[in-house]
Order: sequence, then C-alpha cells, then structure tokens
Amino acid sequence: MNRATTVTAARMLAVDAIAKANSGHPGLPLGAMPALNAVYAAMKNDPTQPTHINRDRFVMSAGHGSAGLYATLHLFGYGITVEDMKRFRQLGSRTPGHPEYGVTEGVDVSTGPLGQGIANAVGMAIAETVLAATFDREGYKVFDHYTYALCGEGCLMEGISYEAMSLAGTLKLGKLILVYDKNDITIEGDKDTSFGENVAERFNAMDWHVEIVEDGNDLSALDRAIGKCKAQGERPSVIISKTRIGYGSPLEGTASVHGSPLKDEKLAATKAFYGWNHEAFEIPEEAYEFGREIAEKGREKTAAYDKMLEGYAEEYPELYALMNRYLGNERIDVARMETGITEPMATRKVSSEILNKLSEIVPNLFGGSADLGPSNLTVMKERKYYSPECREGSNVHFGIREQAMAAICNGIALHGGLRPYCSTFFVFSDYMKGSMRMSALMGLPVTYVLTHDSIGVGEDGPTHEPIEQLAGLRSMPGMYVFRPADAKETLCGWDVALNSGKPVALVLSRQNLPQLEGTGEGALRGGYIVKDSDNPEIILMSSGSELSLCCEVYDRLRSEGIRARVVSVPSAELFLEQDEAYREKVLPSGIRKRIAIEAAATMSWYRFVGLDGAVLGIDDFGRSGKPDALFEFYGITAKNLYEKAKELL
Repeated sequence: MNRATTVTAARMLAVDAIAKANSGHPGLPLGAMPALNAVYAAMKNDPTQPTHINRDRFVMSAGHGSAGLYATLHLFGYGITVEDMKRFRQLGSRTPGHPEYGVTEGVDVSTGPLGQGIANAVGMAIAETVLAATFDREGYKVFDHYTYALCGEGCLMEGISYEAMSLAGTLKLGKLILVYDKNDITIEGDKDTSFGENVAERFNAMDWHVEIVEDGNDLSALDRAIGKCKAQGERPSVIISKTRIGYGSPLEGTASVHGSPLKDEKLAATKAFYGWNHEAFEIPEEAYEFGREIAEKGREKTAAYDKMLEGYAEEYPELYALMNRYLGNERIDVARMETGITEPMATRKVSSEILNKLSEIVPNLFGGSADLGPSNLTVMKERKYYSPECREGSNVHFGIREQAMAAICNGIALHGGLRPYCSTFFVFSDYMKGSMRMSALMGLPVTYVLTHDSIGVGEDGPTHEPIEQLAGLRSMPGMYVFRPADAKETLCGWDVALNSGKPVALVLSRQNLPQLEGTGEGALRGGYIVKDSDNPEIILMSSGSELSLCCEVYDRLRSEGIRARVVSVPSAELFLEQDEAYREKVLPSGIRKRIAIEAAATMSWYRFVGLDGAVLGIDDFGRSGKPDALFEFYGITAKNLYEKAKELL
C-alpha cells in the first residue's frame, strides 16, 4: 500500500478535471490534498452507506476546492467515478462547481459562500451532542461521531466564521475538528494585505484546542494532529496546516493558481514535478489500495454499530422507538390544534403559545433566538437550556449572531434528528439572508420565527421597521414566507413549518391583531377566500395585520350594495404552487378590479392585482412615531383602502 500514491493520484485527478472543464480552482487541491487524505483516513465511514446516521461528517467550507473533494471521494470509494470527474462543472453532472448536498454521494452540505460551512459544522456538532445526551446509555453509544471541516483564509475572514467559532468554543464542542489550510494567499494576492492577525491566538482566545502542522505535506504529522484533537475532547479543535497553494505547479505560492486551470505546459510541468507519467484521468490500481483499506475499516465499524443498535433496541425499546421518531418525518397536525384565543393578540404571542404546546408533543424541537427570546417569545418554557453542562437542553442562547445562528440551524437540519428553529426581529433577517438562501437551496426544514413585522414597531423607527424584507424573501426560490393574520392562520403557519420539509419564515406582528371570521385551514394553501359575495365586483386582498382592514372595508361595501371578496394570502409561494383551477377559483381572471394592502413594499403584489388593480403599501424606509400615527401617515387604514376601492369601482 502506497498512501503517497493515493494523495498524488487525487491531486492529478483534480487538476485533470479542472483542465478539461477549463474552469475551477487547482490551488487548494494541490496544496491541501494531504489534509483531505488525513481527514478521510480518520473518518470511520462506510462509503456504501454515505447517509448513515452515525457517520463522521465532513464539510468542505472552502467549497471552491470541490475538485479535491470529489477526487478524494472517488479514491475512498464513495461512488464518484472517473467519468463523473470528466464531467466536472458541466450541466447536470454529479461533480458541480461547488459541492452540492443531494447531488453528490458523500457531500454532507452545499458550500461555496465562504464561512458558511464552518457554521454548518458547528450545527452538526451541536446536534451530535444533543442526540448523544438523549439516547446514549451505558454500553450503547448510539450517537458518537466527529464533525470535520476544512477552511482557508477566506473562510476565517468572513464574520460568520467568527460568530460560529466563538459559540463553538463557548459550548465546548469537543467533537468538532477544523482544518485550516494556511497557504497565506487570497485571490488578490498575499493574505497579509488584509488578514495579518495571529490566527492561533484567535482560536486560543475562543477556547479552542490548537495544533500546528508546519509542513502540510507531512501525512504523519497530520495524522498525529488529528489524534491529539480527538484525545483532548474537551474543546473544539483547529489544525493549522501550513501549505503552499498550487504545490508542485509552476504557479506555486501565487494568487494566479487559485482559480485558473493549469493547462498545456503548466499542467505538464506539474505532473513532472510529481513524477506522474499517466495519461489524463488514468489512475493506477495501487492508488486505490489505501482508500479501500480505510473503507473496509469503516464497513467493519458500521457493521459493529448496527449490531450494537440491535441490542439497544432490545434493551431500550422505548428509547429506540423515540429515536426513530426523532429521525423520521412524523407529521404534526398543527392546523387543527385549539388555541382558545378569542381576544386580539399579537401573532408573536400566538406563536409562543403554539410553540409551547408543540414542545409538549414534539420532543425534538430545538432552537432559540439571537438574544431576543423575551421579545421574539421563542423560549420553550418547560424545556432546559442547552449548554456544556446540559446537553439535553433544547432552548439555545445563540447570542447576537444572526447569520451564524441560521447557518448553525442549517447544520442541525443537515445532521438529522432535530427540528431546528431560530428567531430575530424581521428587519434583521437581512443579516441572515445568506444562510437562509442556503437553507432554501438545500431544501432544509428550518423554521425562521421573524417578529416585529412592520411599521407597527413604531418608535424604534426606520432602522427597525422591515419594508422590503417581505418582497425579498418572497423572491427566494424554495422558501415559504408565511405572514398570518390571526391565531388560526398562525397555527397553519406552524403546520407548514413542521410538515412541508422546506424552510419557512413565519413573519409575526408585535401589535395585537383581532381574531377574524372566515380564517382557518384554507391558509394551508397559501391563499384563500375569507369573505365572499355572489358574483363579486372587486377583490380585496392582503396578508397578516392588514387582512382585518380588508374585512372591515368588505362590510362597508356590502352595506352599500357592492359585492366584494376578501382573499387572504399569508403565503404567496404556497398559493402559486396550487393548481390552476384552484387559483382561478380564488382569483378569477374575469375580476380585474383588485386591490391589495400591506404595510411593506408593494412590488410583490402586482402579480396578483394585475394592470388594472392597485396596491397600497410603503415604498420608503418608514418613520419613527406611534404605530397608529404611522399607519395613518402611510395610508395603511380602512378609510384609505375604502376610498381606493371606490376609485376602482
């Protein structure tokens, strides 16, 4: 067995794939391949079961190094073929430009936006500790695995990485191991122009265990470093592996090799440096021997685990059944729950009551707020707080770390076993946008509880009043945005959040809202008729707090003999997914007099009102003042809605 041949073969396979695609990043695969090899050698995974619940996880936070990851997966037996490598970065291939969850076997998370992967890894490590505390018993380590991640300078420059790593140190996530590929180069050149700090001291300050490998090509040193990280076990660990970007190429140590394929003479010179005398994509048989040995050990460990789990199921049948509930996709019929709420109430308070009812019947709810729990009302009152001393807790102090919080929840969802939610003021969802986009891209069932949804925030003023956020999130593919009007619709929002299998943003009010007649389970379809007339002349539509205005104007128009319809659209995305017949029933194309009202940017409503309709909304950043005065100032009133409706008629 020649492990060095495996490393060289992976390097060459990566640069061949990049050269054939004429696109990609050869610098990291050439420099960091020994670290990738060391990590995969340490992982206890069975490549034939790449989704096994107790597998070690790996996150390629430096996602631009994807060719190196794919080459490693190939040589370790994960199902990536040479033909797949030949189709690197091509449409429909299993080897896309950056790692994509659900596309490539062995890829545990989609990465590319730098720093996100580190936060995802923190979430995975958190999930492992919670599940271990819940289910492990003496003699039965049901959840017992490590989470590894590989990053570069770019990841560490991003604020999200510091947010996540700081929390990881605070939470003492001892089974989290980060490999820092320290090549001192960014796209623009020497990293010292923008990143001159002492990284080891930064990690020390965050209470991480630090190992330094002076030569990133030294496989034995990398193996020892990983072993030391595992042995200490009390803190998250970072291995600072000093490398040369593009190692062995004519462009070694320069920014030029970061993202430019090695072609022709440069590719030939690189292969000559390694003494590689094989044709492009030709891998000698001995290059597979090391990976096969590791895979066999992984199969043995997985088989032993599965045998252990059989004994666990016999000795602890109730826990085993509960574990399967955690890992399954149990449907929770939230929409039909009773709240008993009859008086006006803010939907954030309604949500709190629902969440606490759910905490009694959904044991794997897990989440918290970015230091706004008392305002977002996201604390599960009968649950403990998660901490190093209480791993079984399910309320989380995320701290003021919105972007990392959301990305950590992505990691928790990716791990499996827990139902994550996180919360902040709606206006601060801007900080979370990148992470929310990644949850939508991966189709992860993360619930975002976003409160203080409009100018109803009042005196806090335009910095705290969300205006364009609704339109922005509604434009995101794969995200359900749900803005409920009352308690019944809030139930439906939580129903969608727990059962859709997609990320859901629950957008909730601070101010009290009335409980309305006609609302209910129709909200599960995203849009529905709340009040109606025979052959309506005009349609009034809204979401959330402004729906009550539509109902008020409906009654006034009816008293004047005008036939109107009120349509609630708590989730435009859900409504647009309904069949054409249903959408036509709710919004008949023959009724062209339509008006929408919402205390937010107007643009997302034009698809529903058409060219002949009108939208009442807010297209600036708000003001500071009493909420009632602000709603009057911006015309978000029943009086203004009535007048505009009469103009259309």
